[in-house]
Amino acid sequence: MQSARLSLHGKPTSLAAQVDPARARVWLDGIAYAQSELLFEVPTHGAVYGTALNFRGALAALGAAVSAAPYLAPPRAPILYIKPRNTWIGHGAAVYLPAGHEAVALGPTLGVVIGRAATRVASASALDYVGGYTVVNDLALPHDSYFRPAIQQQCRDGFCPIGPWIVEASAIADPDALPIRAYLNGTLRLQTNLAELIRPLRQLISDVSTFMTLRSGDVLLVGLPENLPLARAGDLMAIEIEGIGRLENRLLAEPGAA
Repeated sequence: MQSARLSLHGKPTSLAAQVDPARARVWLDGIAYAQSELLFEVPTHGAVYGTALNFRGALAALGAAVSAAPYLAPPRAPILYIKPRNTWIGHGAAVYLPAGHEAVALGPTLGVVIGRAATRVASASALDYVGGYTVVNDLALPHDSYFRPAIQQQCRDGFCPIGPWIVEASAIADPDALPIRAYLNGTLRLQTNLAELIRPLRQLISDVSTFMTLRSGDVLLVGLPENLPLARAGDLMAIEIEGIGRLENRLLAEPGAA
């Protein structure tokens, strides 16, 4: 059993709860609920920043392209992008596949929720600025270019499911070794581990905080692995991070689309 913060429709924001991620159960005021019985909102309020090419396999998959023009070398600093507010949805909410597109790429990742303002923090103390962890599905339309912002592919409405809750940082002994799994319609399609990160959490937070302040409530996504599975209209997408929880959303055809 772990302490968590979550937002629920009809309940106060940042409601304190006890959760059992393994059983998808939530205890509110001593009453147990199945996760499927509750309708969840996005459990945070700050900015959401994604990190590109932070998994060893994802960088290696680019091959010689990382040394081609215009950069001529692998990245030396974190590559960030923003998942704006229009992309945020909670556990159980539908995601709509834009008309004219056949699939979206799943984005199984850990969301690091900042607990207090972090500016130029040392890597040794970086985890002291973490308030908790959540599950994120950083969705995108499939694309190949990393040389310009992929706004149209990454920032569609509903393309950043977050939740179901935020597990307090103290409940996770080693966030750099968490297994992550992605499912489509109940079938395991991807399995990875945060031990594959190029920049572990401490270094990532420290490096980002050298040029921008991370504020309380902000969510820093640690990165995406290679070979992301594709979801199509009708598929039930699920991202599971051991010890934190399982985030589920169904992909539907955009209303009015053929």
